[in-house]
Amino acid sequence: MDGKENIVLGSGKLYVAEFVGTTIPDTATLEVESNRLGDIQGGATLGYKPKFVTVTDDLGLVQKTILTEEEVTLKSGVLTWNGKTLTKLCSTARVTETTGKRTVKIGGINNQDGKLYVIRFVHEDAVDGDVRVTIVGNNQAGFSLAFVKDKETVVDAEFLAAPMDSEGTKIMFEEEIPVA
Repeated sequence: MDGKENIVLGSGKLYVAEFVGTTIPDTATLEVESNRLGDIQGGATLGYKPKFVTVTDDLGLVQKTILTEEEVTLKSGVLTWNGKTLTKLCSTARVTETTGKRTVKIGGINNQDGKLYVIRFVHEDAVDGDVRVTIVGNNQAGFSLAFVKDKETVVDAEFLAAPMDSEGTKIMFEEEIPVA
């Protein structure tokens, strides 16, 4: 086992595909151009927030602390996007296309699709090995589109993780270990 610690520097690519079944797709299937959400700006941030409950007796003689909840989010700014991108960020988005025109309708609780997605961030590093962070979930934070005269419009995505397997796994963190 490699005990070397690396400095991870730089951003990466964000892939999103509908989660169908109970198995995370392999790298060759998931990391294809058609699943790339768009070029990202501002990198990606993985957040893990555990919640604990501590119980003590009235005299403070015994104490037990247990983990009761875990919240995992993966956030990223999407710099290059189009109307189809919004369907992966909003569960009520519907897209129709005709020659030369794409229309996206958003809203209406009855239009919620209930889809979960496999979200993978890949940090490529030719020297120390690639890092992959994978979650299953969907964007529950909404989004905003700011059209400003002298600034690009970046769609901020915040995916909330759901369990991805029967063990309750919420994050799969993989790092390549260079072989000497």
